[in-house]
Amino acid sequence: MTDGAAGAAHSLHHSWSEARATAAAAASPIPAVDAPLAACAGRALAKDLTALTPMPHYASSAMDGWAVSGSGPWILAEPGEPLAAHQAAPIVTGGVLPPGTRAVLRREHGEIAPDEEGLPHLRLSPAAPPGSPSGGADIRPAGEEAQPGDLLLPAGTELGPAQLALAALAGYDELPVEGRPLVRIVRTGSEVIESGLPDPGRVRDVFSFLIPPLVAAHGGVLVGQLKIGDGAEEWRAALADDPGAPGAQGSGDLGPADVVITTGGTGKGESDHLRDVVARLGGRLLVDGISMRPGHPTVLAELPDGRFFVGLPGNPLAAVMGFLAVGEPLLACLAGRPPLAAVELPSGTVFEPELKRTRLVPFRRMYGMASPAGASGAGMLRGLAHADGVMVIPPHGVQLGEPVQALPLPWGRPLVETRTDAAPKPKPKRRSVSSKEPVDWSGLDA
Repeated sequence: MTDGAAGAAHSLHHSWSEARATAAAAASPIPAVDAPLAACAGRALAKDLTALTPMPHYASSAMDGWAVSGSGPWILAEPGEPLAAHQAAPIVTGGVLPPGTRAVLRREHGEIAPDEEGLPHLRLSPAAPPGSPSGGADIRPAGEEAQPGDLLLPAGTELGPAQLALAALAGYDELPVEGRPLVRIVRTGSEVIESGLPDPGRVRDVFSFLIPPLVAAHGGVLVGQLKIGDGAEEWRAALADDPGAPGAQGSGDLGPADVVITTGGTGKGESDHLRDVVARLGGRLLVDGISMRPGHPTVLAELPDGRFFVGLPGNPLAAVMGFLAVGEPLLACLAGRPPLAAVELPSGTVFEPELKRTRLVPFRRMYGMASPAGASGAGMLRGLAHADGVMVIPPHGVQLGEPVQALPLPWGRPLVETRTDAAPKPKPKRRSVSSKEPVDWSGLDA
C-alpha cells in the first residue's frame, strides 16, 4: 500500500494479481439493511419472509357476476347490504363478498328478467350448467394462499419480479436484504459532450452507458451519476459525495455512496486531481497504478470514514479493464461475495513476452479457444462490443493453444459450455461441392 500524502511519488505499481487481491481484501462485507422494494431487485433476502395477514386478506369473487345466497331465482339486494336467502347482488372479480354470500353466479350463467309482478330478479340463463352455482363456487376464501406467519420466501432467496410482487401483495414496503455497496459515478472532462457528433477536440460520453451495467452486474447499487469538468474544486465537491450537488442525477434517499467511481483524471497531469483530493480528505491510496495494459493508471483509495474511490482511466477500454482489476473485486468484497472467478481457455494466438506487464485482451470464444476480438486499443470499443470475455496475458507471454486465464463479460456468451443432457451435439450435414444451398457458418462461433 502507498501513502496518500500530497505530492508523494507513487512509483510502486501493483501487478494485476496484487491489485485484485488488494481490492478483494480492502473492506468487510456491508451488513444487511432494510431497503425499499424498488431497490431490492437482484438482492438476496437476509431473513425469512412471512405472511403478515391472511392472503388474500378478505373473501372475494373470482368472477364477474352476482353474489348469491340460497337457490334461485334471486331478488336483487341493495349494494353493500348483507344477503338473505334468495337474494343476490352484482359483483366484479376481486370484489368484497357481501355477508351471507354462499356462491358466485358467473355473468354468462345468469340473466335479469321480470317476475310475475314485473319486478326484476336474477335467474339462471339457458347457458348455465345444471345445479349451478354450487356452494362456494367462484369464491376466493380469505387466507386461501397463506395464513399469518406462513413462510413465503426463505432467507437467501434472490429477489426477482415474482418475489417482489409477492412481497408487495403481502403488504411489505421494505425488505431485509443482503448488504450491497451503494455506488455513485462521477464522469469527468470538460471536453465530453452528451449527444451528437463531437467536433475535433471533443468526445462523446460513453461511460454513462458502460459503467452502470458493470456496477449492477457485479453487485453494486447505483445511486446516481454526476458530470463535472476538470477544475480542482469541482473534483473536491464531487468526491465529497453530496447527492444535492449541481449536476447530480439519481436518488439520494438511499444515503451516501460506499464507493465513488471516477472516469478520467487518474494520470499525473495538471488536470488530474484525484490523488490531491484523496490527500485533502485524509485518505490513502491502496492501489496507485497497475502493471497492466490497457488501464495502467487505475487507482483505488480509501477514506477515513470507510468510503472508497475507484479511479478509472479516461479511455473506455482502459476503464473497463481498470474496473475488472479493482472495481469488481472491491464490490464483491463489500457484498460478501467471492471475486469473479477466471476460467482457463486455450489461447487462439501467440502473445510474445512483455516484461513486467499483464495484457488484457477482449476475445471471442471460437472453437473452444480464446481468440482476440480485435480493435483493442485503450480508446476503442469495437472489440469489446463483440467480446465474450477478457484474456489475462501474463508478462512471459502465451503460446498458441496454451491455457490462459479468462474473465467473462456480462454481455458475452458463457465461456464454458454446459449441457444438461447427455446427447451429443448433432453433426453438421455434409455439403457437396456442387450444392447450391447456403453455407452454414454457425460453427465458427461454437
